Amino acid sequence: QVQLVESGGGSVQVGGSLTLSCTATENILDKYCVAWFRQRPGKEREGVANTNPYGATNYADAVMGRFSISTVIDEKNILYLNMHNLSPGDTGVYYCATKYRAQGYMCGFTTGFYNVWGQGTQVTVSS
Repeated sequence: QVQLVESGGGSVQVGGSLTLSCTATENILDKYCVAWFRQRPGKEREGVANTNPYGATNYADAVMGRFSISTVIDEKNILYLNMHNLSPGDTGVYYCATKYRAQGYMCGFTTGFYNVWGQGTQVTVSS
């Protein structure tokens, strides 16, 4: 089955920016729901952003206006998460997930909805 690999994490100061990448071993962006989640220290995993096979995107309130999803034409296996104006509250492990081999366009932020996950990439924001 498909595998997902996140990259691009690291340490950044408050107000800084990072771009994370989610690379799949096959084209998934125009087929299935794909989402970014994060798990902050001491917190449950939570949805950050998602995109459906038609390119519609959805963002959690906590990141609205600061984070955005992007893709590159003809690269249907890579999803980017562009993060700006980062704060210490954004520190955590960021995961990519997909609802593999499941058709549909309603992509939520329920962890159980997604059946394939990457290993995560650490993002640390310091003041």
